[in-house]
Amino acid sequence: MPRIIPVLDLDRLEQGASELRTFLLDLRTAARDVGFFYLSGHGITQSEIGAVLDAARSFFALPEADKLAIEMAKSPQFRGYTRAGGELTKGKADWREQLDIGVERATIPQGLGAPAWTRLQGPNQWPAVFPDLKPALLAWQAKATDVAIRLLKAFALSLDQLQDAFDPIYRGEPNHRMKIVRYPGRDATGDDQGVGAHKDGGFLTLLLQDENKGLQVEYDGSWVDVDPIPGTLVVNIGELLELASNGYLRATVHRVVTPPAGVERISVPFFFSARLDATIPLLDLPEDLAAEARGPASDPDNPLFRNVGANVLKSRLRSHPDVARRHYADLVEKVAAAG
Repeated sequence: MPRIIPVLDLDRLEQGASELRTFLLDLRTAARDVGFFYLSGHGITQSEIGAVLDAARSFFALPEADKLAIEMAKSPQFRGYTRAGGELTKGKADWREQLDIGVERATIPQGLGAPAWTRLQGPNQWPAVFPDLKPALLAWQAKATDVAIRLLKAFALSLDQLQDAFDPIYRGEPNHRMKIVRYPGRDATGDDQGVGAHKDGGFLTLLLQDENKGLQVEYDGSWVDVDPIPGTLVVNIGELLELASNGYLRATVHRVVTPPAGVERISVPFFFSARLDATIPLLDLPEDLAAEARGPASDPDNPLFRNVGANVLKSRLRSHPDVARRHYADLVEKVAAAG
């Protein structure tokens, strides 16, 4: 049986005009067909991969009190530690513990009439007992950002756009974030839902997996395993590329199944997105591609907004109701009154 999830080599971008054309076609086909691919040739070394996985394992091995000292509920920016069962996907608990970090920036003063999404900008929370974690994760974030930008420029070219077509909406202050994640074995959870079925909201997600499987992609009515391939990253497109391409590219539904008893799975997802103050444009696709664009998927329970900040805040409020109640009570009350 042929591999459903293809492997693409980013080095092909630099191997001449002919190889570039075939790579761009392969990239566009993979993103439109299954929406996921493995990426090799990304330039991140095995030692750098090992370092971030080791840092993640060391953090999760800390006493619970040290992790809860930086729990996400303390952060209006949705940064920090979440214990297993503390995040929801479509209202159901995800069985993973995780640390969320974003871009280190100053908070935005909250004057009268400031959009609610401006509260999302601010600092991360770091464990005082593990000072080496901050440089390790920020180094990974920088490496992943470089790869994501190269890929995003390639996606623009694959859609017959100028390679810098997306630059104005991410350049300067892209809103990327990442997690380190631990999925406990099934003997330690109440369910096989590591993460429920969902789409990602940004431009691109770059995922580092350890050696343990669990990621699955919905394809042609079935769930397809995305088993780890050493040295590669798993890439999927998010809803911003779906919006920009009028649905020519589709963000793909995926989930994570809890590992078997006695096994833990470590992963490091990196989500590259546009600036919070950006509005996603509608690309002027060539005629042949435009004819195949079906419009972005429409879910009445989870509408897509072209305003990036509104989209991100909507997602965060739904997935972390404890943070919403503590730091966004005004919005929660407004939604409840409207409903």
